[in-house]
Amino acid sequence: MMGYNEVRARQLGILGYAHTLLVLQLLSITLLAGVLLAILAQGSKDPSSPGMENIYQELSQLKAEVDLLCHRCPWDWSFFQGNCYFFSKTQNDWNNSVLACQEAGARLVAIKSDEEKTFLQVMFKTTKAAWIGLSDLTNEGRWHWLDGSPLSQSLRKYWHPDDLDREETEDCAEFRGGEWDSDNCENEKFWICKKSAVSCSNK
Repeated sequence: MMGYNEVRARQLGILGYAHTLLVLQLLSITLLAGVLLAILAQGSKDPSSPGMENIYQELSQLKAEVDLLCHRCPWDWSFFQGNCYFFSKTQNDWNNSVLACQEAGARLVAIKSDEEKTFLQVMFKTTKAAWIGLSDLTNEGRWHWLDGSPLSQSLRKYWHPDDLDREETEDCAEFRGGEWDSDNCENEKFWICKKSAVSCSNK
């Protein structure tokens, strides 16, 4: 079982390189934009002056490059219907999986529709299980997502049939093969995080 600090270190290691690269790219483009705007300001008194057409073309190209750098999700997350999803490569218990998602500004996934369940099933290409943000820790037998909402009746069909005879110590839900089972929260599994995607100015 990994401790809080180790979970945090792994999470930062996963995301750190991609974030650093993105920041450097944005910084270089921002500097280039500043230079071009300064030149543009100098030539604004005479739009027909030589070179102004080239500057406008450079600014148009710059805008296109900035637009390409606008990602709704971090580099190693997947986008679906306005949300970003992270599929862990390591395993942890349920509580530390909750912490790992929190460190990334997210929560263990709350599955709210058939379409979302199908997306996760397609993306999580393994026979192993992953923790999701569903438990009955606060009230035995009453399953709620981490955002406080109850498990809807329309999604109860995804419970594995064998889970009807579960033990009382199995208070956390796992996602496996498009279905979910309850299991002991102390067992180690993969996990899936979910957070809202960012908006892009050009979209």
